[in-house]
Amino acid sequence: LPHTSTPSYLYLTATHLIYVEASGAARKETWIALHHIATVEKLSITSLGCPLILRCKNFRVAHFVLESDVVCHEVYISLLKLSQLGRYDSIFYLKPLAEFESGFLKGLPSVWKLSSFTAPSQRCSTYPPEIVVPKSVTLGTVVGSSKFRSKERVPMLSYLYKENNPAIYHCSQPLSGFYTHCIDDELLLEAISQTNPESQFMYVVDTRPKLNAMANRAAGKGYENEDNYANIRFRFIGIENIHVMRSSLQKLLEVCELKTPTMSEFLSSLESSGWLRHIKAIMDAGIFIAKAVKVEKTNVLVHCFDGWDHTAQVCSVASIFLDPFYRTFKGLMILIEKEWISMGHKFSQRCGHLDGDVKEVSPIFTQFLDCIWQLMEQFPCAFEFNENFLLEIHDHVFSCQFRNFLGNCQKDREDLSSSRKGRR
Repeated sequence: LPHTSTPSYLYLTATHLIYVEASGAARKETWIALHHIATVEKLSITSLGCPLILRCKNFRVAHFVLESDVVCHEVYISLLKLSQLGRYDSIFYLKPLAEFESGFLKGLPSVWKLSSFTAPSQRCSTYPPEIVVPKSVTLGTVVGSSKFRSKERVPMLSYLYKENNPAIYHCSQPLSGFYTHCIDDELLLEAISQTNPESQFMYVVDTRPKLNAMANRAAGKGYENEDNYANIRFRFIGIENIHVMRSSLQKLLEVCELKTPTMSEFLSSLESSGWLRHIKAIMDAGIFIAKAVKVEKTNVLVHCFDGWDHTAQVCSVASIFLDPFYRTFKGLMILIEKEWISMGHKFSQRCGHLDGDVKEVSPIFTQFLDCIWQLMEQFPCAFEFNENFLLEIHDHVFSCQFRNFLGNCQKDREDLSSSRKGRR
């Protein structure tokens, strides 16, 4: 690298880009995981040399100036190829150091049971093979309800508040259209309501803006009709879709790269990005659900579109409000395993692990970690961990070093594990 006061070198390996500054006996190394690289930009030659800019998924930005245009182009092409993967077979990843342990099913009241989907035709491909449902319902009712839910993501238990047993459930939107209803789905929601006999009703929360849900209803999906379900109270929350969130993050990053802005310019641009407004919407949803459970002592059923994006966000945030265990190291890992990994958040697509449709990329999990950080800033003594732990998690969501965050669901990870046995 030219025009530096100390000798500097750029190394490119199969897994990392390594920048080394050597000054006498001192040696400083900067490592960038190739899977962290989001974009590579080669700028026009200047009097200083050939600029190369790397923007990473963990928000690091690296500027290099290489002396030779030929070398710069070779590095540019190599980074494009190595950072954009077409399949997981080309990933050098580590086996998880320790599988997450979950005591979620221990000590559940007798009104609940594990429902096993033994036949492939019964199982939702993005759910685990066993889910928790009311003991009073039959497997036929559960399967019938799943056929009425988008992607067959049937209502299932997410969190049980142990003080008086109200609970949070999650699912996907119903295939209700304008008039259609499903007896099995209605029976399942009634059974869920009856698991908490102290409450006269249960909330059904749709995290989407009402206009978005109405547009989906016109396409044959939509939301629950209160006339078809006994004792439910329906609420829209109004969290924007994945495309709005992707655009908001891009605007936020542009704000962070402003050159010497005034405070007024910075705050105005931050407001225009909408990022904090979206974080507040997710937090408000979590507060509403937590209050419904703790104060009103009622059950809450939550869904968004397919139940693997904003549903995971608000159920997780509500759980952190309600349960101090999820504010510990182990508790947060279990929460992520339970609500995100096991329940089919599309890490592969939302995080852009593979070279696919950029419209599927969205910072859904990043927003969840930001929500935790906002809470930690207000209540630092309520958490066992600090922001370094959140940053470490965020880095490894994109590093592809751990199987936990690969694929879009548990079945994807099982298939990946089977195909790579004996190859580690």
